[in-house]
Amino acid sequence: MGRLIEQLAPEHGCEVVGVAEVDRPIGTVLDGVAGKVDVAIDFSQPDAVLGNVRELAARHVNVVIGTTGWQAQESDLRTIVARAGIGVLAAANFSLGMHVFALIVEQAARRFAGLGMIGAWIHEAHHAAKKDAPSGTALMLKKVMEDAGYHRGIDVSSTRAGSIPGIHEVGFDGPAETVTLTHSVRDRAVFAHGALEAARWLSGRTGWFTMRDMISG
Repeated sequence: MGRLIEQLAPEHGCEVVGVAEVDRPIGTVLDGVAGKVDVAIDFSQPDAVLGNVRELAARHVNVVIGTTGWQAQESDLRTIVARAGIGVLAAANFSLGMHVFALIVEQAARRFAGLGMIGAWIHEAHHAAKKDAPSGTALMLKKVMEDAGYHRGIDVSSTRAGSIPGIHEVGFDGPAETVTLTHSVRDRAVFAHGALEAARWLSGRTGWFTMRDMISG
């Protein structure tokens, strides 16, 4: 994802001034570009997010978090962000279409919630190298459905195979009919475009945000 962000940054009016890697930690990178960074974009590993945000917060740099699997540390992260007075936009998925899709899923769940004979499921499929399952996006969709009032069980399943960029299907099934809603990614560049737009939106803001905040203005 880092390579795509570097490649696409000029299309969004952004300039990449430093890249952190395994052998070049974020603190070292920030020391070399002091005063030149408005927003950092984190697509790293779950166990690296807390340390990365701590380093960025110490330098008052806003951060877009695209890594998934760190949610157990969210309370600590929010405390660091609030104390430093920086801005964070965290999302499991930076496809703008996915977040419109989530609004559609929310409406469907709200309407099916009162129909006791309707069951629901979520299935997601990604490339074989994706480590977390179910995906952060599938868990986000499940929460969207529950928050909309659908409190019956929601079966969540996963597939890891080949080079699938990302498919999420939400289904509602009754005795005589089935409704399925599907979002498919054809090119991983969509995530880089979304992350860069999120970085532009987050610049100069303080607080903890999601993609829904960005889409809502």
